[in-house]
Amino acid sequence: MRIGELSKRTGASPRSLRYYEEQGLLTSSRSGAGQRHYADAAVQRVLLIQQLFDAGMSSRVITTVLPCVDIPGDLGVAEETFTAMMRERDRIDADIAHLTETRDALDVLIRANSRHRAELSTAPDPAAQSA
Repeated sequence: MRIGELSKRTGASPRSLRYYEEQGLLTSSRSGAGQRHYADAAVQRVLLIQQLFDAGMSSRVITTVLPCVDIPGDLGVAEETFTAMMRERDRIDADIAHLTETRDALDVLIRANSRHRAELSTAPDPAAQSA
């Protein structure tokens, strides 16, 4: 299938598909006119790549994970993939912890601002007192 068909079937833009190829995540053959042609299996591969990107993985990490799909019976590949996935999970856990700390700090500021706004709303109007 051509790039437009793969794009339509996966929801990935042609630009994204070309990027996946540049990163070594996806392969195609070329016609005599230089047009990209993809095997039917490319649909499932693109959907997997999209899931991995949605999970927050970079193309570099995805490159280390995909061999497990390509060579499922290789223990060495499976071990490398496991290590990469655990490293990625640890990174995500650290990001979650940082975001939680940031949210908690923002909650403190919101409470302080709420108290300040309440004080301002109950304070006498200085303009009304001077009149």
